[in-house]
Amino acid sequence: MMAHKLDRLLRPKSIAVFGGLQAAEVIKQSQKMGFSGEIWPVHPRHDEVLGLRAYRSVADLPGSPDAAFVGVNRFLTLDIVRELREVGAGVAVCYASGFLEAGADDADGARLQDELVEAAGDMPIIGPNCYGLINYCDGALLWPDQHGGRRLSPDEKGVAIITQSSNIAINMTMQTRGLPIAHIMTAGNQAQTGLPDMAIALIEDERVTALGLHIEAFQSASSFEALAKRARELQKPIVAMKVGRSAQAQAATVSHTASLAGSDAASDAFLKRLGIARVNSISSFLETLKLLHVHGPLDGNTLSSMSCSGGEASVMADAAEGRTVEFPPLTPEHRAHVKSTLGPLVAVANPLDYHTFIWNDEPALTRTFTAMVSGGFSLNCLVIDFPRRDRCSDVDWWATVRGFEAALKANRAKGAMIASLSENIPEDYMADLMARGIAPLCGITEAFDAAQAAAFIGEAWKKPLAPPVACPMAKIDADQQTVDEAQAKSLLRRHGLPVPAGRSCVNADEAVAAAESLGYPVALKALGVAHKSEMNAVRLGLDDAGAIRSAAGELVHLGSGLYVERMVTGTVCELLVGIVDDPQFGPVMTLGTGGVLVELLQDTVTVLLPSSRDDIEAALRSLRMFPLLDGYRGRPKADLEAALDAIHAIAAFAVAHAGRISELDINPLLVCGEGKGAWIADALLVTKGELK
Repeated sequence: MMAHKLDRLLRPKSIAVFGGLQAAEVIKQSQKMGFSGEIWPVHPRHDEVLGLRAYRSVADLPGSPDAAFVGVNRFLTLDIVRELREVGAGVAVCYASGFLEAGADDADGARLQDELVEAAGDMPIIGPNCYGLINYCDGALLWPDQHGGRRLSPDEKGVAIITQSSNIAINMTMQTRGLPIAHIMTAGNQAQTGLPDMAIALIEDERVTALGLHIEAFQSASSFEALAKRARELQKPIVAMKVGRSAQAQAATVSHTASLAGSDAASDAFLKRLGIARVNSISSFLETLKLLHVHGPLDGNTLSSMSCSGGEASVMADAAEGRTVEFPPLTPEHRAHVKSTLGPLVAVANPLDYHTFIWNDEPALTRTFTAMVSGGFSLNCLVIDFPRRDRCSDVDWWATVRGFEAALKANRAKGAMIASLSENIPEDYMADLMARGIAPLCGITEAFDAAQAAAFIGEAWKKPLAPPVACPMAKIDADQQTVDEAQAKSLLRRHGLPVPAGRSCVNADEAVAAAESLGYPVALKALGVAHKSEMNAVRLGLDDAGAIRSAAGELVHLGSGLYVERMVTGTVCELLVGIVDDPQFGPVMTLGTGGVLVELLQDTVTVLLPSSRDDIEAALRSLRMFPLLDGYRGRPKADLEAALDAIHAIAAFAVAHAGRISELDINPLLVCGEGKGAWIADALLVTKGELK
């Protein structure tokens, strides 16, 4: 295990506690959990706190504490943190609020947070404005409130959870889903120690099997990249619940791309790039952690399902619709094998309704389950809800459990037992089921979320790590300026991008001369207009001087000039390729269906840069419109290779100018038939300073 600056917090032998009511609660909770180390209360007036000798100050402590809970007001917190650093304390948890999170409501907040970081120096601090840590492995709680968790046995492992919300952390400890938790930690303001630093420390603990992150914001892309790399090295999967799905961090200014590439799209792309699975509810978050704790990532996306009800089989089949995990049909040989274990009235399929003919017949159940599981599925599911024990008996249900256990062991397969209602697996059964190699999952939707997340991680870990995102180290301080289409295309052409020949003009005579030089047919556009279709500022397919003069008369007053361009013919498909500058991730690329209905169709995918050509192709193939590129219903096939070359070149251009491109909107990128190329038909560019 690698040493980490938070090691003393995670395995403390001594805890110092400062404050009144909150400090007393920390002592109470650690005593209740059976912490075997020393606890040193510090109070200026009390001689004793909860039966423990109290000390007057940091200087009076019998030693340098491994961890300290500082539960005093924000002003005293500064002094205590400074004194703890001076005596060589390990880590301090800062409970007080009123720092940076106070925002405009408190002018002192930001200043005090800076002073807190200065006072801490090289001593790690957690918070401020946080509850701290519950260590269920050692019974060490720097936690000023009650909780619902249990201490793990010395040979037991569990998951680690970090959340930026103390209340959500408490709620998670109250779960009755049987999830074994090794550590739960709150991040607070992350004034000095960021969430990724905490996460790396937790996964270094050999008692931790998987990590769950509740994220409000990414403070440092590079820190999360380091976390993902270390997690993969340790084979400890991560699932995240990222809030802020409804918020747009970037205001839509002038381009289509800015209206589509919100903060959540970039966050989602970043998590995928790191191989961190994302779920969107607390219940799915906990069930995913449970599946990862029992089985780790899945090696594929294929599922089997077995239930003694046709209704349950149908619900399972419907729940898989539209997901990346699936129920593949049985091969004829496999179907015959399963059929041989069942009666003639049973229709064999996946999901399988094995009927009630063999209910409570353990040998028969074992034969059927073993035959079904032999198909090599990534995860085998048994749908079973236990009856409520206060009114019914569940004795007969255990024959099914034992048959499923035997089938999994015989095939060395991974299995999950799914209750259609989350309350229908008693909490006290969970540990026994996990000991049998069965992941007990509560709720069908949550189970599918968990399986999909585990399959995603398994697939991501088969690929090389993505390179770091192209986020500039320093923010470029320059005024934004919008470059007109002629200037933008000239710049793109100089960088080797496929731009049709064109020329800017000021009047109809120059436009005619340009068209005759370029060759008919041509397109004529008004320069200086952001969304030309909305202003009717484009004329296409002009094939003689008269048509150009007429069009020029209509367009010359709409903008700052005219632009004549050689027409692109033989178009099969129109794409949007856009770039926005994200403050967290650098240049973010949006690919999608192009044209005038971009926002209406919302057929887009977000890609962080740099990305390989293969990754760009995978993103393009994920679009609903991709069949148009592939010759949908006998239509001509598009020049896919040229389209990929163009998109990859646009991405490279964006990376080369990271931090200097605010927005780049190429709409459309015209993709012609096979061998005919792909061309940038329109380009809107907003820069910070001048590009070269």
